[in-house]
Amino acid sequence: MSNKVEMLEHNMAKITMNIDPAEFDQAIQRVYMRNRSKIQIPGFRKGKAPRKMIEKMYGEGVFYEDALNDILPEAYDKAVEELGLTTASRPQVDVENISKEEVIVNALVAVRPEITLGDYKNLDVAKDAVIVTEDDVEEEVKKTAERNSRMVEVTDRAAELNDTVTIDYEGSIDGVPFDGGKAEDHALVLGSHSFIDTFEDQLVGKNVGDDVEVNVTFPEDYNAKELAGKPALFKVAVKKIQKKEVPAIDDEFAQDVSEFDTLDEYKADVRVKLTERKQREADNKYRQDLLDKLVEQTEMDIPDAMVETEAEGMVNNFAQSLAQQGMNMEQYMKITGGNMASLINTVRPEALKNIKQTLILDAVAKAEGLEITDEDIDKQIKDMAEMYRMEEEQVRTALGEAGIASMKDDLLRQKAGEALVQA
Repeated sequence: MSNKVEMLEHNMAKITMNIDPAEFDQAIQRVYMRNRSKIQIPGFRKGKAPRKMIEKMYGEGVFYEDALNDILPEAYDKAVEELGLTTASRPQVDVENISKEEVIVNALVAVRPEITLGDYKNLDVAKDAVIVTEDDVEEEVKKTAERNSRMVEVTDRAAELNDTVTIDYEGSIDGVPFDGGKAEDHALVLGSHSFIDTFEDQLVGKNVGDDVEVNVTFPEDYNAKELAGKPALFKVAVKKIQKKEVPAIDDEFAQDVSEFDTLDEYKADVRVKLTERKQREADNKYRQDLLDKLVEQTEMDIPDAMVETEAEGMVNNFAQSLAQQGMNMEQYMKITGGNMASLINTVRPEALKNIKQTLILDAVAKAEGLEITDEDIDKQIKDMAEMYRMEEEQVRTALGEAGIASMKDDLLRQKAGEALVQA
């Protein structure tokens, strides 16, 4: 098999693979062996027909397509390696010629662009100062108090804004119930605007045991088109009212939420931790600002196929995230009214930005002579094992060679980002 490459404009490459006829014939034989049990030829028991008889009856090329699919992935990988290419998209394959005597296949693919890194050591970017005020500390303490609040049942008054009411409800339009309009024991925070129109407002002032008729109008742009813009009546039964009880912020509170005995000691610790957090945020922002500045001043010719591949990868990651939440892409598209093409197009600008930042970080890593050691990988795997409560060897097995290689790339870019900050 011989391979050659023709470099095209915009970092695209045309790889021509001339596949060895003997290797192609071996692939045909493998395909024949896998499929012969499904083929019936008159005069032969099913699965017993010789390959030549099948080719004679169905044509010499009966197994060509499957044989090419069998041999092409390995042939392509070998060609890329042999030609020393760093590809950046899936190949678009075109069969130029296919026969037992000659198999020529072309693959159009994006290659990783070479960039000329600008002066990354003298970027005019200001770093935000880290300031923690008394108000910041007080706000953080209040947030902790809110998180430690408890719900208390209300029995001596009507429902107020910010109360949580437990309700049964059933909605109808012109007296006809509609799908999704009924629920029991639903907890609703009044004033949260999680229900449409003035639904929550009409429950303010109601008491436990009240049966309330709530009149609302669905928004014109409501997701369920059959309900959009229509008036509806909800029959609501108020079953319980609860209010949030926030603990008093005093020494006892400090003892409950921390290892400190007094509120002053606790606030001092909050200040330290808040300062550390704001410092991390400022560092991250500074790193991103430096990277953005470097992107602005670096010339890069990014092929569209590379952007498309990155965008598709982002959408696939999003689909996996949805699956973890119990939703698939079909359901998501139905809710949003979109489609896969529009979603990929939406993320293309972010995909392009990701590519540019990756190329720059890799260039910084090369310029600084940065490397990832076995100790770096070991530490990362140890941290992951502790996070997921797994054995380190289990993490290694789960990642596999590809996962560890990806981890190595990520760690190298993290080091490059740190080098950019320190430059």
